[in-house]
Amino acid sequence: MKITFYQPVHPILKKYIEGYYFVEKDDRDEPVRYLTFPDNYFIVSACQNVALIQDRGWVEIRRSLSENLVIDFVSRCSVPTEIFYQESVNEITVYFKPLGIYHFFDADENEILQSRIHFSDFKEIMNTVLNESGRKRQIEMLEAYWLSKFRQKNLALAYNLLADFETELSIEKIAAKNGITRQYLNKVSKRYFAKPASEFRKIQRFRKVLASNKKVRNLTELSYENLFYDQSHLIKDFKEFTKISPRKFFENVDIEQNNIWLFI
Repeated sequence: MKITFYQPVHPILKKYIEGYYFVEKDDRDEPVRYLTFPDNYFIVSACQNVALIQDRGWVEIRRSLSENLVIDFVSRCSVPTEIFYQESVNEITVYFKPLGIYHFFDADENEILQSRIHFSDFKEIMNTVLNESGRKRQIEMLEAYWLSKFRQKNLALAYNLLADFETELSIEKIAAKNGITRQYLNKVSKRYFAKPASEFRKIQRFRKVLASNKKVRNLTELSYENLFYDQSHLIKDFKEFTKISPRKFFENVDIEQNNIWLFI
């Protein structure tokens, strides 16, 4: 099974979509198993002719006995998740940056996004893209689809909170800065980010460590650069999100890749 990651070409899509990858069948047709780790993306996948079995922290993909296209939507990935492909398949998966997906579907909260996706033409278009043989043409079709769906929306408060979540400000101070209560801040966070503010920030901080470690190799530096209290705090979060220590994680995961997975 071959997996190839791409970043959007069009500048509008670059602003709202982190990237997308194609999975395609190969001649070896061997099983693939890997761990993926918590993030704050909203993820939409379309997979041809498969049966999907999933539970918290575990997803299994096997070929279906009949032709189909399975759509999967993930808005809250907060635990390390094992992905197991029994055989090679054809799939497209798109990663939306925080708040990005709301500019492409007619929804103003995460709880109705799944129904909006399923009742849109997404399934039909993705099937057409997957049936196209040329990768260049597939990318053109995919980007044309998202551009046709794009609508600029006024999400000012949510974007203000998103920016503030990247700072050292406490949740209480972020709420005061935006003229709202802490309770309302968490309501907005759950509505748009599918998780409480504290969980969003914790995952965002973890992901920043992965990006930072491309140039910083010292755990103490990583801790203070990314707003952890100390090295012990960083190690605690890492074990929660990856099941292993930071040192073991960085020894076994290629963080230079766009998809940060641990193959097992």
